[in-house]
Formats: sequence, C-alpha cells, structure tokens
Amino acid sequence: MREASVGFQCPSCIAEGAKTVRQPRTLAGGTVSGREGRVSMILIGINVAAYVAQLATGDRTGDVFQQGAMQGYVTADGDYWRLITSAFLHGSVLHLLFNMYALYLFGPFVERALGTARFVVAYLTAAMAGSIAVYLLAAPTTVTIGASGAVFGLFGMALLLLLRAKQDVRTLLVLLAVNAFISVAGPDISWEGHLGGFVAGLALGAAFAYAPRDRRTLVQALVVGALWIAMIAAFVVRTGQLTP
Repeated sequence: MREASVGFQCPSCIAEGAKTVRQPRTLAGGTVSGREGRVSMILIGINVAAYVAQLATGDRTGDVFQQGAMQGYVTADGDYWRLITSAFLHGSVLHLLFNMYALYLFGPFVERALGTARFVVAYLTAAMAGSIAVYLLAAPTTVTIGASGAVFGLFGMALLLLLRAKQDVRTLLVLLAVNAFISVAGPDISWEGHLGGFVAGLALGAAFAYAPRDRRTLVQALVVGALWIAMIAAFVVRTGQLTP
C-alpha cells in the first residue's frame, strides 16, 4: 500500500488509474515530449558536424563532399544515398548559416505542433522531395547540396499550421516571397530543391493540420505514404531516362 493525501492506495490501483488518464497531444496528434525543439537542435548539430567534416577532408575535393553531394548521372548510376546525404552538406559558411538559422526559427515551432516522430518523418520527407525535384528538373550534370529543400518544407508546414491556428501569416508570406525571388534570381541557387521541398511541406502541413481527429493518424500516414510512392515512381522514371 502507498500513502495518499487521504488514506492509502494499492500500487495496482494507481497503475490502473494511470491508464485512464488522457495523455496530452500536439496539434497534429503527436505525443507531447516535454523537450520542445530538441530534434531541431540535433539536426542543426548534424548539419554543422557534416560541414566541419566536409572542410576537414578537403571541402569540394574531399571524400565527404565527393561521396555525399548529389549529381544526376552519378545518382542514377547507383549512388542513391546522395539523395539524402546531399541535404546535410553545404557550399559555404553563409549557406550553412542561412539554412540553420531558418531551421532554428521554424523547426521548434513545427516540431512542437507535430511531435517528435512526425517531425522527423516530415523533415526527411521534405528533404527527399527537394532532392527528387532536383533529380527530375535540374541538368543531370548539376551538383547540388544543402538543407534548403527541408527548410522550405518547414516553411510550407508552418504556413498551414499557422493558418489552422488562425495566426497571422503575413510575416511568413513576406519571407516566402523574398526567398522565392532569391531562388529564381540568385546565381547557383537550386530553385528546384526549394520548390520540391515547399510543395511537400504544403501537403504534409495540410495532413497534419487539417486531418479529421478521429482518422488523423490514418490520413497522415496515407499522405506521407503517397508522397513517398510518388517520389519513388518519379525516381524510377528519371533513372530510366539517365541510364542507357
């Protein structure tokens, strides 16, 4: 028996009662972790560590860059891992700082709304969508790196989550407009990766923010699954075009 505020309770009664207590859920139905932003900070750490390793091994001539960056022909030839490793490499300190600052600003918000597991899945899905868009639309000789696809995915998810919460989105829309202009007008910027990540982010954001509560997990799983099926199909088709 355990002493309670009034009388005593048996341990089995306490355990049974705990099962009936409803656990707090995030806006998207995820579990509230109590460690808000932790995964976002881990992702920032991974990106920074990858850039340090890239510099330590010779930057663009070193093994980390040469084996991790994405190029259409090389990826089609069997280096499929480049679709995801390229999302953790960067071309300069400024490139890294811009993406990590955006991840620092928007990552914890999206992570808090989605919960840890959903956030990890969403981030990697947006990163892959950016790479697939580059694979489909960019010249196959183009070398592409950067977390921009994942970051633009966060922009898309944040936009839908803010709309769902009836929050002011004007600042985010201005930021998106500026980034869209830079993506098109700036030199050596992968607008394809930005577009792919953003479109995936909108689809994910819609699923996470607006799925009916009683079928929330099913709807979200179907949307994520549909995105991956579409990306795999696009990859197979493009690979057939790039290989003899």
